[in-house]
Amino acid sequence: MIGVSKNDIYDVISGKSKIRFGESLQAIAGYLKASKGAGEEIKDPKSFKSKEESELKIGFPAFFLSNTDIPFENYISSGAEQSVYLVDSHFVLKLNDGIYYRSWKDYFISLLLHNYFFPDTAYEFLGFIENNGKLYSMVKQAFVSTNQETDLNALCQFLAENGFINIRNNDYANPSLGLILEDLHDENVLTANGLFFFIDTVFYLANDFWLTD
Repeated sequence: MIGVSKNDIYDVISGKSKIRFGESLQAIAGYLKASKGAGEEIKDPKSFKSKEESELKIGFPAFFLSNTDIPFENYISSGAEQSVYLVDSHFVLKLNDGIYYRSWKDYFISLLLHNYFFPDTAYEFLGFIENNGKLYSMVKQAFVSTNQETDLNALCQFLAENGFINIRNNDYANPSLGLILEDLHDENVLTANGLFFFIDTVFYLANDFWLTD
């Protein structure tokens, strides 16, 4: 993380820089960013996300999949925003409804930032599925086998050394990059052989982020 600049972040979001599994994420984020209605996004996020979903069906119909290939029998866990299923000893599938984000654009920017900062656990976007009237993003990610508990104090120090300062509980901010990184508890950051593996991150652009819509 050390040495990263705002220009690097901009290049990731805009698609100028190649990152692991980034092509489809950058295409979708750019498509949604080009759509109008930022005021609507703030005023009524639910309605705005519904509008985004209609636009995605037009712009990326091939990404709308059936759910027949999801290994529902291999359910591992679920949280407020996603469910996790084991594919095999190497990979998991995650279904996310984007509830933590004001828009789907913000969700895809978060995936891009995760893949940029943490390529070892990069998300591979597979597509969307619909279930009971709700849209879910489906991503594939490497399965991390942990062999020790995550020391949150050590994690806090590691992040501070890389410019992310703890602002409350398990949430961090990097003022120089204009980024917020939330929900880094010991189930979202695993430890194996003394190394941290970030498997679930929630990135936001700070309100004063220099990139304008």
